[in-house]
Amino acid sequence: MADSDRRTIPVRNPRTGAIDFALPVATAAEVAEKAARLRRNQKAWGEKPLAARIGVMQRWLGEVAKRANDISEADAVDTGGCHTSYIQGYITMGNIGGWIEDAQGALDKAGYFGPSKAMPSVEVRTQFVPYPLVSVIGPWNAPMMLVLLDAIPALFAGCAVLIKPSEVTPRWIGPLFETVAAVPELAGVFDYVQGDGETGQHMIEAADLVCFTGSVPTGRKIAVQCAQRLIPCFLELGGKDPVIVTETADLERATTAVLRGAVHANGMVCFSVERIYVAETIHDAFVALLVEKAQKVRLNSDNPRAGHSHPFTFAPQAGIVEKQLADAVAKGAMILTGGKTEEIGGGLYMRPTVVTGVTHDMALMQDETFGPILPVMAFKTIEEAIALANDTSFGLTANVIAGTEAEALPIAEQVNAGSVFIQDTFLTFAKNRTVGSTAFGNSGVGGGARTGPEAILRYVRRKALLTQHGEPADIQNDHHLGKQ
Repeated sequence: MADSDRRTIPVRNPRTGAIDFALPVATAAEVAEKAARLRRNQKAWGEKPLAARIGVMQRWLGEVAKRANDISEADAVDTGGCHTSYIQGYITMGNIGGWIEDAQGALDKAGYFGPSKAMPSVEVRTQFVPYPLVSVIGPWNAPMMLVLLDAIPALFAGCAVLIKPSEVTPRWIGPLFETVAAVPELAGVFDYVQGDGETGQHMIEAADLVCFTGSVPTGRKIAVQCAQRLIPCFLELGGKDPVIVTETADLERATTAVLRGAVHANGMVCFSVERIYVAETIHDAFVALLVEKAQKVRLNSDNPRAGHSHPFTFAPQAGIVEKQLADAVAKGAMILTGGKTEEIGGGLYMRPTVVTGVTHDMALMQDETFGPILPVMAFKTIEEAIALANDTSFGLTANVIAGTEAEALPIAEQVNAGSVFIQDTFLTFAKNRTVGSTAFGNSGVGGGARTGPEAILRYVRRKALLTQHGEPADIQNDHHLGKQ
């Protein structure tokens, strides 16, 4: 196909509003060709001892270290200058390095070698067989980090991996894959395609396992396509994450934690705080202090590295947030600060927006917002707070802030979410290399932990090899079987 005939997608710069990047869309034939090459190369990759794969990944870690700043800069252009974008190269190094240390132990822990407890004469051993080809379809928020969260453990497991960055945030793929190209063994089993939803469909048709991070509607379509092929899929589909603040909570601590949890990365994080339930005895004082702190948050419009809040990465998201706010105000809510999209230098910004008088018949308290919005609702009893927190179709993370951990823990145990952060918010990174969790409701599908050492088990099939060291059972003399 001539380049002039190739379909391209215009890509907007979130800081300037300008279309400054043209994304070439891979054809179905190109996706199939790359998938076939990866699948051929995976056989040798999967047969390598894990120690050999670790050696290759160590070399890749060295290449990423050389380009860490370039990788981070590209991610920052994609997102509009999110704080974490500027350290994405180093986060990637931590991801690779963590699996270098954890992969062998995680598989050893999950495996078994020894006598059968049911039939002691039979020796049982575990074999882990990697899925040949994993397709990873990425989101536009935290675009590189969330793709690599799935791709890297799959590579350690012995899979080949084909990834697609979001068509909204595709710039990071270039500098990252310059590092991949420097490690030929890795380049043979790790590649990418670019495009939109149609490209993603072609990837699913070529894959043995699919990972997707994104919206619930798109996740449903992917689940159906995977079900038709009877292949596994792992879907992280967002959240509507609550925080419960009890009357004994320290207001300084609580407002600081809630503000960051709600507006970090402009609130465009799947585990952002999106519902705030505060004991009515401290509601007014909490809101007053929250407004005071929210008004001090600085936009990064003049300096992407200096501000606290960046523009909407995906321009239509500003309209989604405005629509939810308008619905809330029409139903009696009050906006105390922020609440309007500001166009600055072509970028679309919104200052932290504190909203009171909210109820659960408002979209703002039911639908994922993905913006810097802090809707605050008073509760009378802890039982009411727990019921409100659980009144959602989502269940990714939640938060509880009380006077003491002893008070917060029993509350956290009753909230339906994959992770509950106690005495703070936004603690999901603390799970990495420590423990995994699974989401509730529409927040996740597929089972198995996405983080923690056991995450590598998503990408392998566990096979049992059983050896009979005794005499085989005789069909003519087996009536004793099952008798005590």
